[in-house]
Amino acid sequence: MTPSAPPPFSTLIRTASQQQHTEAESSTFMGDLLGGRLGVEAYARYTEQLWFVYRALEEGARALVDDPVAGPFIRPELMRTGALARDLAHLRGEGWRDTAVPLPATSAYADRVTQCARSWPAGYVAHHYTRYLGDLSGGQIIRDRAERTWGFTRRGDGVRFYVFEEIPNPAAFKRSYRELLDGVRVDEVERRRVVEECGRAFALNTAVFRELGEEFPLSA
Repeated sequence: MTPSAPPPFSTLIRTASQQQHTEAESSTFMGDLLGGRLGVEAYARYTEQLWFVYRALEEGARALVDDPVAGPFIRPELMRTGALARDLAHLRGEGWRDTAVPLPATSAYADRVTQCARSWPAGYVAHHYTRYLGDLSGGQIIRDRAERTWGFTRRGDGVRFYVFEEIPNPAAFKRSYRELLDGVRVDEVERRRVVEECGRAFALNTAVFRELGEEFPLSA
């Protein structure tokens, strides 16, 4: 009997991290936020945490543009720090940088991204995948709820982070991204390490949600 072909790398990553993905999406904080049970300040604080993580991702990207593993994933149409800055200026005022503070879990998350960007390009790809494809997909639910709950102009300031203006066909883009993943030239040991790092990325994200939930508990 001919042995079956191994699953594509993108499929392996998606299935192996499904449980952590579900845990992140079903966090108490995110459930309360999407359910309209928290105020706009909680949304602003969450957006602030995203800025610290994406700053680490996009500062790290600069040195990886020519890297054979991570380089193909560095796409200008994905970059989000500029949009996050506009959202935070709308939410907090032009001086938002003076008061922005990362939660301990956010600092740990950003530090891990920076560490991977500096010393492990394949690990950086794990964080790139979990963040950008996640916000290109499930992030659209957050955008829609934010517009409905707090009256932001559709696809305008306050939710620009979720508006990928340079990606007119997200479905096609995600297919091409997964093809890049499938074509990554690393051995099986390295693939397993990348899958584990994806799980770690989801765990770091869940820790941020946990601390946000502690900061914004619902009134009894």
